[in-house]
Amino acid sequence: MPITFGVEEELLVVERLHGQPVAAGESVVRRARRLLADDHGELPGTSVAHEFKLEQAEIGSLPCTTTDELAAQLLELRLAASAGAAESGAAVAAIGTSPLEVRPTPTDDERYLRMTSEFGLLSRQQLTCGQHVHVQIESRDRGVGVIDRLARWLPTLLALSSNSPFWQGQDTGYASFRTVMWGLWPTAGPAGPFGDAAGYDAAVADLVRSGAAMDDGMIYFDARLSASFPTVEIRTADVCTRLEDAVLIAALCRAMVITAGRQWERGDRPVSFPPQWQRAATWRAARDGLSGDLLDPASRAPVSARDAVRALVTDLRDALEVTGDLGLVQDGVERLIRDGTGAEQQRATFRASGSLGAVVDDAVRRTIARPSSS
Repeated sequence: MPITFGVEEELLVVERLHGQPVAAGESVVRRARRLLADDHGELPGTSVAHEFKLEQAEIGSLPCTTTDELAAQLLELRLAASAGAAESGAAVAAIGTSPLEVRPTPTDDERYLRMTSEFGLLSRQQLTCGQHVHVQIESRDRGVGVIDRLARWLPTLLALSSNSPFWQGQDTGYASFRTVMWGLWPTAGPAGPFGDAAGYDAAVADLVRSGAAMDDGMIYFDARLSASFPTVEIRTADVCTRLEDAVLIAALCRAMVITAGRQWERGDRPVSFPPQWQRAATWRAARDGLSGDLLDPASRAPVSARDAVRALVTDLRDALEVTGDLGLVQDGVERLIRDGTGAEQQRATFRASGSLGAVVDDAVRRTIARPSSS
């Protein structure tokens, strides 16, 4: 049976008419939970939870074995969050950053308030929405072996998910400005290699001791051992507006973990990627998405995004065949190459309308749209 995987999505809570972020996250979560409980007779294991800022809500699936199962859960959760928001005169958008100006409101939670106090403006200005993919692992040593072997694929994954070109009322010149803003946290971004679980734990302990993280929940590596589940958690991607894109990203993450796990089992040494190369590759993917070149992990030279994406699928082909996701992934990446990423869709909407509010409104509609194949 394929290893299980699940997804957490951070959603932006916005005012229904104009798209301005609104501090209604707590009521959205409360009402969405009630609606899910009413539908199921009790609150299902899937979750709707508050996030760092009141302009956000988070949804999370149960562990799934197939992409169809994952798509069904994410759609139900998005619809519940949308319906919960509607009761507050709001809406939810799966979008990486707010196109409109906003001063985020911290959630009234002791830990979040401490973060705001200790990290200053960095914490106060943060309002970003990502997609976190959890993939089952058999042991923490295996998980670290996987993390140590993921670095070469993560920039391409980021480019595919890029969905945050606007920030505080302006075009940033980036496809994923969420990556830039999130990368300001001292523990965020590329990390490792760690060698084994003991090496990973030592690195985390050093970061907590330094004050760069309050606890292991603030370890924001692009790929980390989950603090709550027996999973590797891949945190590179922007939240995706289209449900099909979210499922595509999750399928790729599971295939990465399977492929890297096999390499670890064989004793293959991780390919060495110096931190400066990882940072450069991540920056290039954040800036250009699929509209420019990406850095080839073998040559470290720029190649077309099309070639980088197809090389990624080739690397993961055996794992995708095992999970039954090869066709879904091939179709999904070709669709993104042809039709554009979420960032390109946002910019196209803005060019057509001249309105950032229209960009948010379009994202609200597409967040709860059923997949075209259903």
